[in-house]
Amino acid sequence: METADGAEVTAGAAAIGPCAAIPAEHMDFIRQTLDRVGDKWSLLVIAVLESGPLRYTELQRQIPGISQRMLSLTLRQLQQDGLITRTAYAEVPPRVEYTLAPLGRGLHEIVTSLIGWAADHHDEIRAHRERAATAGS
Repeated sequence: METADGAEVTAGAAAIGPCAAIPAEHMDFIRQTLDRVGDKWSLLVIAVLESGPLRYTELQRQIPGISQRMLSLTLRQLQQDGLITRTAYAEVPPRVEYTLAPLGRGLHEIVTSLIGWAADHHDEIRAHRERAATAGS
């Protein structure tokens, strides 16, 4: 299949827009990656780790509302994707630190911008939600 300008388009690929440059066979993995880095806990972990290496309990203190289970799962997933590193020190008691990997540092600016945008527009978004809920009743 070809577009109007003669470019070849794979079946299932977007013909125009930001997704047009992405091969269709990559889209599923890209969606998975966006789901991973775009979930609320991953964004906050990446933002908090910018200050430097932190231990598990320090991370938990700096991310209000995160459960031990979700923090453990999020850290494991971010490490699997190469966004953070986990360093275990052979000490008594054992010490483990988490830090942003180079890949995660590249994402940090985007994450802090998104968190800042959400904080800046909190009141406005809340008001829209309340109006929508009232209109739907």
